[in-house]
Amino acid sequence: MTTHTSGTDETAPDAGLDVRPVAGHIGAEIGGVDLAGELDDAVVAAIRAAVLRWKVVFFRGQHLDHAAHVAFARRFGEPVVLPKRGSASPAGVPEIETTADRLELGGRFGMEHDEWLQRRRHTLLRGWHCDHGARVDPPAATILRAETVPPYGGDTTWSNLAAAYAGLSAPVREFVDGLRAEHRLGVGYQPRPGDDAYVRHLLDHQIATEHPLVRLHPETGEKILFVNGYYVEQIAGLSRPESRAILDMLLEQAVRPEYTVRFRWEPGSVAFWDNRATIHLAPADNAHLGFPRIMHRVMLAGDVPTGVDGRPSKAITGSAPGRW
Repeated sequence: MTTHTSGTDETAPDAGLDVRPVAGHIGAEIGGVDLAGELDDAVVAAIRAAVLRWKVVFFRGQHLDHAAHVAFARRFGEPVVLPKRGSASPAGVPEIETTADRLELGGRFGMEHDEWLQRRRHTLLRGWHCDHGARVDPPAATILRAETVPPYGGDTTWSNLAAAYAGLSAPVREFVDGLRAEHRLGVGYQPRPGDDAYVRHLLDHQIATEHPLVRLHPETGEKILFVNGYYVEQIAGLSRPESRAILDMLLEQAVRPEYTVRFRWEPGSVAFWDNRATIHLAPADNAHLGFPRIMHRVMLAGDVPTGVDGRPSKAITGSAPGRW
């Protein structure tokens, strides 16, 4: 049994784990567990409780191969199998998606890395996202492990969307509770002159959903400010100028520093986050350095979000619940 210290989360179920919060609203490091080993039900329950409480938890010094990574994920839900993965993903493990290097985007759709980012990111907050948020049933959680990381740079940042909602004033909370917004692939992308291979890709693979702007968390009952800079197109029923102003305000609220945590990766680090209650920002400070960054991801299947009024999300095009 791990001895609790003053930095430990005393609210977590005691299963021999050391749960140490690392920021005021989000993030905890968990020690005292080998994720590649046989985990009893009490340990699994304690990890689940920590994820729900702190939204993202971190493990260091783990020795997971692909099979152990998938086996660990299965203790918490059903892994998502994507119909198409990146070229670096392992052939025999369909649940694993691998990002070999942010530089691998170079040459994709006929664009080098810098142009790709410039055309995709129409605002400074564009990179903030939840995984696959344009789907009608975004993943419930993501488990990401680091194989190779830069000697410096390459950190990931997460934000707690429940805390962000709670931090809004009461009149604004009442206003946004009943709103819905369209989430769509390719939001804000600036097409290239003439033929654009990415535009053709979007047209062939478009996914769009009308989600509640505030969703109810299916396990905790918390109200979640369901916004991000990557997928949200427009608030339904509002003019485009009204929608833009409100979305900008809400997104700035969602990523206020006090609601965030930043994680310094090491080889063998694992991050496990609640994709329903967080958005995250992948690093943008390492592509020019040329250092490799190899990460492996497993996502867990999620449900269709429900708003405060009880109405579920509605698919517009490209996805159906449970079908990837």
